[in-house]
Amino acid sequence: MEWLENAVYWHWWVLGVVLIILETFSPGVFFIWMGVAAGVVGLVMLLLPGLGWEYQLLLFALTSVASVVLWRLLLDRHPTITDQPRLNRRGEQYMGRTFTLDEPLVNGLGKIRVDDSTWKIEGEDCAAGSRVTVVGVDGVVLKVESQSG
Repeated sequence: MEWLENAVYWHWWVLGVVLIILETFSPGVFFIWMGVAAGVVGLVMLLLPGLGWEYQLLLFALTSVASVVLWRLLLDRHPTITDQPRLNRRGEQYMGRTFTLDEPLVNGLGKIRVDDSTWKIEGEDCAAGSRVTVVGVDGVVLKVESQSG
C-alpha cells in the first residue's frame, strides 16, 4: 500500500499509457477511456500534489465511468456511418435472397443450405424443392416466406 501512498503524477501517466497500449490488444473500446482517466488523474496530481491516494482512486474510478458513459452516449447520438452496415451481421446479409429447399419445411421448421453453411429456418410448411425468400432473422434462425409460382 506504500507505493500507492507515494504515487505522483507521472505514475498515473504511465498507467494511462499502459492502458491505452492494452486497448490495442483487446476487443471493443474500453481501456482507452480508463487510460484517459488515468491521464486526467495525473494532471490533477500535477496541480494538487498532496492529494490523498483515496481521492486519487475515487477520481480515477469516477472519471473512468464518466468517460465510458459519455463515449457511449456520443456514439449513440452520432453512429458510425458505413457502406456495409450488415458486415458483422451474417444472418441479415441473407435478407431478400431466395433459396431452394433441399428438405421440406415441417411444422414451421427446417434447414437450408446457404453458401457453405446450413441455417435453421422458420416459415410456413413447404415441400422440398420449393423456393423461399429470407424475410427476417431471429438470432441464428432465418425467417422465410414461400415463393409461389
